[in-house]
Amino acid sequence: MKRNVKDSVFTFLFSQPAEAKKLYQVLHPEDTSVTEADIKIITLKNVLSNGRYNDLGLQVRARLIILAEAQSTFCPNVPLRVTLYLEDTYDRYIQENGLWLYGETLVKIPKPELYVIYTGSRQDVPDVLRLSDMYMGDDTHADVDVTVHVLKARGTWDVLEQYIAFCKIESEMVRLYGRSQETIQKIVSQCIEQGILVDFFRSRGQEVYDVMSILFDQEKVWEMERYHIQKESEAKGRAEGLVKGRAEGRAEGRAEGLAKGRTEEQIHTIQKLIKVMDQQKIAEVLQLPLDYVRSVADGRQ
Repeated sequence: MKRNVKDSVFTFLFSQPAEAKKLYQVLHPEDTSVTEADIKIITLKNVLSNGRYNDLGLQVRARLIILAEAQSTFCPNVPLRVTLYLEDTYDRYIQENGLWLYGETLVKIPKPELYVIYTGSRQDVPDVLRLSDMYMGDDTHADVDVTVHVLKARGTWDVLEQYIAFCKIESEMVRLYGRSQETIQKIVSQCIEQGILVDFFRSRGQEVYDVMSILFDQEKVWEMERYHIQKESEAKGRAEGLVKGRAEGRAEGRAEGLAKGRTEEQIHTIQKLIKVMDQQKIAEVLQLPLDYVRSVADGRQ
């Protein structure tokens, strides 16, 4: 559940029906009749620390829109990840609608649209990524391909452009002032002053502040974890002649310890958020099943 501030604000923002509608209209300005009731949030959620989730999924009438996380660093492997998100989303759609794939009747499914948001400063990032670009060999032609559209700043001032502007402000404030309560206040103040997601920050300001505060604390812990794992690996590399079985035992124990630690961290995060946010919203922001959030709230985890 390594969610950072940008990921979580993205999920929180576009899980609001009004903001989800604005985002859809950025992607489909020709659809002037869409209403909030036409939009269903179908974001994948997981309970395992290494489980699969996407940052946002929307079903709008016959369209299935999946967005991978916003990226400040370009990653060319997005098509494969989004393909896996799409597989899981269709699997859930089939189950929820009781579709039978082995009969003689043609089953109808929503048409997918796949996106990733790029918030970085590189100018050479392509507008489209394809799964076929990842295929081995010289001949990339294949029977199966997936296209992912890269959304970037375009000089407009719609909700997507404002989210990208928020990401840039967040990165700059953290670079200048580190991760602190004061930094969060500076981020929100800067956004409001510059007309960035003003309604969202004013109506959901306290919830956003609480989420950002908790995730800033988590990011500090992750940095410490990465540092200690690196030092531990370096020490292990220098130690020669260790018995293989003992080394494997330590590796297995370390993996189990990390998994347990992340589960405990997950529970601790939910327990902190319960004090300031309802359980449904926690599930949306952290992309966890609502039943799992409830079980933590009830002390069953």
